[in-house]
Amino acid sequence: MLATHIIKRSSFLISWSRRNPFTSSSIIKHIFPFQHIMAIHMKGRCVCKNLQYSLDLEKEEDARTTLCHCKSCRRAFGTNYGLTAKVPLGSFKYESGIPKKHRQENGVTREFCDNCGAFICEYGEAAADKFRYIMWGTLDEPEKVPPKGEFFCKYRTDWMPEIPGTFKKNEIKE
Repeated sequence: MLATHIIKRSSFLISWSRRNPFTSSSIIKHIFPFQHIMAIHMKGRCVCKNLQYSLDLEKEEDARTTLCHCKSCRRAFGTNYGLTAKVPLGSFKYESGIPKKHRQENGVTREFCDNCGAFICEYGEAAADKFRYIMWGTLDEPEKVPPKGEFFCKYRTDWMPEIPGTFKKNEIKE
């Protein structure tokens, strides 16, 4: 009964908020206090399991997975692109272990396991207090956050096809 009531209220609220440009997330949370039921909880870890983390996202859109073809990501990932999911800093939490940090000359900091070497996340100076870019392959269920776009496409290798249905940018800011 409660679940049916929540679903009906949720459907009404979503259709109402799409029609009403004056809605905000705080108004929606006030009107629909059960919204937390729809939250997304994810877990991830390094190879040796010393570092384990969790993500608590309010909605699926809070995670933006992208491929990055920049030279820094290619070198750090050891392949032709980096694959990360951008999440709000407040949604990311280490559950066990303390990461080692390495700051590159370009200002990007990467956090990794000092035992197995697996990268867990990265962030630039401007994003340090706002976001974490989670290494997609460290998620236990990465398919929950499929790629939405590609950055630095001008560096994409010739033999790598574009990812259909995603945005493409030659730089970060275009």
